[in-house]
Amino acid sequence: MQLSLKSAKILLQLISGQSIPNSSVKGKLFDNLVSENILERKGKHRKTIMLLNKKSLELYIANQLQIDNLNEYVSALESANTSRADFVKITTNSKHSTERTFKGFLVNSYDAIKAQLNNENITINPINGSFTFIVDYETFKIPKHITVVGVENSKNFSEIRSQNYLFNDITPLFISRYPQNQSKDFIKWMQSIPNKYLHFGDFDYAGIGIYLNEYKRHLNEKASFFIPKTIEQDLISKGNKDRYNKQNINFNVKEITELEVLKLLKLIDLKKRGLDQEYYINK
Repeated sequence: MQLSLKSAKILLQLISGQSIPNSSVKGKLFDNLVSENILERKGKHRKTIMLLNKKSLELYIANQLQIDNLNEYVSALESANTSRADFVKITTNSKHSTERTFKGFLVNSYDAIKAQLNNENITINPINGSFTFIVDYETFKIPKHITVVGVENSKNFSEIRSQNYLFNDITPLFISRYPQNQSKDFIKWMQSIPNKYLHFGDFDYAGIGIYLNEYKRHLNEKASFFIPKTIEQDLISKGNKDRYNKQNINFNVKEITELEVLKLLKLIDLKKRGLDQEYYINK
């Protein structure tokens, strides 16, 4: 994703503390930033967008857009005399793009899973404190009965063994949503295999939005949203009202066909609370 001059200027305005009319802030970049709770849309009729976390935005720009200095980036785009060497100084690579060091994605498991990679038999069974990174995902094959579980938050992915009580009904292989720039590789792999996908994320508007916008739209009927059996009581006892009040829906509810997701949305609205998936880490 290359950052346009217009979008870069909007980000600078947000960093300076300005609120921008929502009608002026459109595109996948800003939708992602809202989903990540870096930006926030406010208001019911005349919506505006504002910055919630300056540090997180700076990290996102550096890691996802490869831009070290946003002010210099804007100046370079505005200047007709900017050379390739100038762009090297303000971006983290000389091609002014988001090229990745590695393709592939991270996997984790608390049970040993037999798999194949490059036509060789392997076992996915990382020791506690480590993960497995699948680079040649095109040749990565797992048994059909394995359910691929996408984990939204890095802490949950790191401590997945303490959440095994949630997945007694399936044999899961866990995939990390981070780093996010690997997600296209994961989607390609998921589309090429018959296995089901189960999304394990936050139980709020943002978490449901990530599921619908980043996964369900690509995986269709093979994808479903994980909802604990105790979700209603958990929302009541540990749900966060601030998360509910600060978040806006960034998806079309009318397009949702998954009944369990619709029930969860109604429950969230009824209780007026959101719940982080970290709650389910069993210490």
